[in-house]
Amino acid sequence: MTSTSEHTANIASLLDESDPLRRYRDYFVAPAEDQIVAYLDGNSLGRPLAATKGRMADFIDNEWGARLIRSWDERWMDEPTRVGDTLGDIVLGAASGQTVIGDSTSVLLYKLIRAAMDGSIRSRRDEIIVDRENFPTDRFIVEGIAAECGARIRWIEPDAATGVHPEDLAGVLGPRTAVVVLSHVAYRSGFLADAPAITSLVKAEGALMLWDLCHSAGSVPLHLDEWGVDLAVGCTYKYLNGGPGAPAFAYVRSELQGRLQQPIWGWMGANQPFGMSANYEPAAGIRRFITGTPPVLAMQPLKHMLELIAESGMPAIRAKSIALTAHAVTLADRWLAPLGAEMVSPREPTERGSHITINHPKFAEVTARLWERGVIPDFRPPHGLRIGLSPLSTSFAELEAGMSAVREVLTEVL
Repeated sequence: MTSTSEHTANIASLLDESDPLRRYRDYFVAPAEDQIVAYLDGNSLGRPLAATKGRMADFIDNEWGARLIRSWDERWMDEPTRVGDTLGDIVLGAASGQTVIGDSTSVLLYKLIRAAMDGSIRSRRDEIIVDRENFPTDRFIVEGIAAECGARIRWIEPDAATGVHPEDLAGVLGPRTAVVVLSHVAYRSGFLADAPAITSLVKAEGALMLWDLCHSAGSVPLHLDEWGVDLAVGCTYKYLNGGPGAPAFAYVRSELQGRLQQPIWGWMGANQPFGMSANYEPAAGIRRFITGTPPVLAMQPLKHMLELIAESGMPAIRAKSIALTAHAVTLADRWLAPLGAEMVSPREPTERGSHITINHPKFAEVTARLWERGVIPDFRPPHGLRIGLSPLSTSFAELEAGMSAVREVLTEVL
């Protein structure tokens, strides 16, 4: 008879053989097997591309080393909007002139929410809607802005395992709503919100819709223009593989750019950065949302990953993501549920992003032991083990090896 482990290994092998994206795994830096057995945290930090090492050296030797300050005039001044347009086209479903790269996710959230509140307060819209299950930064930024502006927060209380649905806005969305701040993919459960339906509801009420795309950009196809999204923010170090501390991105719908005044004025967002004028006059278009000197060096790995995404295509990436999470759910049911683990992510594939979360009281201890063995999932208090699956760099065999290790260690600690 074939053992359960052998059976799943055979399935993983077949899935890898039939994976149309399998060749892309070789494009990423692969650590030695004695260092990493399974990397299941691509939803926190993506692997680096192997090509980035050489291309960064070339950038340092030439654009920086040879051209020096001349590179600002030759190309760097436009890098935040040039890369933003590429990201918008390939990943966000956004026409040019609406996306900019720079700052951190937290800073960009502050800029856009505060800008939304500035005009809204004058029109007696003084409420911000956010959910209790949103990522801490989103909630903290909203709380800080509410305190700063004297605004009121209207909290949505979603089911932690299912996330925010359109009907959850009933009773909180109204004529005083200025902006609604939600995550497209929930950071805990991986729940994928119905962005078009929720955006439509918010806009029908006359409020602005801001989506946090940190866990969906690069793993879930996005159509911001088509959906009518007003504002969006996301990081680039997860499924966009920009590296630790890589700059975030901001999307501002073109019709809003002349109406919203971002709160952190700086020379790079001015109409004439080198005019050294006495007073601030914002630049036209999306550039007005820039503040200080753009992190040009830190943008380079993102550019390399965008090339790979353009080649593979977001539909194929999404199909691989669904297949990976479906296999992870199967393994969790077969191996971990008998040990007391509980699935807290949606079971319907179309309602998931590219990670799943499983709860067990022992998972904090399990995670620490797994990391020592080179198996890297993610832990979120109080009991959640997150399995983050990056479609272009994760194989089914790697997933199977990681889940097998989770079962083994969980059995040890029980």
